[in-house]
Amino acid sequence: METLSQISWQRMTRGKPRNENFFTILPTKFVNGHDERFEFIGSFDDNNGSLQLSNVTLMDEGTYTCIFTLFPSGNHKTEIPLNLLVPPVSSLEANPPVLGDKEVSLVTCTAAASKPPAEVRWLTGDLAGKLRTTTSSTEHGNGTTTTISSLFGIPSREINHQVVQCVITNAALGSKQTLPFTIQVHFAPTEVYIHERASGLFECVTEANPDATFTWSRFNNSWPQNAIRVEGATLQFLSMTSDLDGLYQCEASNPYGTERSHLHLHVSSGGCAACWALFSLLLVMTVVAAVLWYLHKSGIFQRFSAVKKQFS
Repeated sequence: METLSQISWQRMTRGKPRNENFFTILPTKFVNGHDERFEFIGSFDDNNGSLQLSNVTLMDEGTYTCIFTLFPSGNHKTEIPLNLLVPPVSSLEANPPVLGDKEVSLVTCTAAASKPPAEVRWLTGDLAGKLRTTTSSTEHGNGTTTTISSLFGIPSREINHQVVQCVITNAALGSKQTLPFTIQVHFAPTEVYIHERASGLFECVTEANPDATFTWSRFNNSWPQNAIRVEGATLQFLSMTSDLDGLYQCEASNPYGTERSHLHLHVSSGGCAACWALFSLLLVMTVVAAVLWYLHKSGIFQRFSAVKKQFS
């Protein structure tokens, strides 16, 4: 029966490209420098020379050799390869373009420093056929690879706010990673419209990206105090009086341009209600007078008087 006299370990890694002894058991000690990340978890009496490595890095990747020294047969070796998986660091970088008719980069998806190389692809849904992709990979000295894929298209309102997805596949991830992205196409405010939402309440409406900011102003007159409330795109007249008459302007703007629209307000005087009441009374009196005149001219009154005398 052979006797186990020693268990030793050798390694040839990315960080130590030359094969060297680094650990022996009985006595248990490090050779060629101490590395506290290794811990002996086996049992010499059970012919188990297992080591545990913590805080592993890419520099530890390589081949590890376990050597059992037996008497009288000598050394018996077993080689164990250590291959590491490194998940990618994934990110999206937006490249918001301005409205135009030439193809530009819309967004870039990056799967950085992975091992093995990551696969990057795009799901474009309804935009399939209207967008194209370019993909490139860069290998690094530590064995990892960075994969970059960009999405190109013509910046139009049609693709603005459409959602696409960058899908990253890598063995170290366990499952696919999906990064959603909403395409942004920047453009100046389009034509501005002023709508009356309620009595005395007006709203300024336009389309813009990024969203427009609104400014209300009044031409050739001071801004009435305590009679007008402005909140963003809305202008509200708190009391409809004639001193509010005038031309008002709504200006919509963002970093790409400015558009304006105007509101002409004319408010009747405060005595308007009394005037309408008087007009109504006069109208009724005029109608009554016209009816009486018609009855007189048609002789109805005379015939009615004659009939009355016969019965009296």
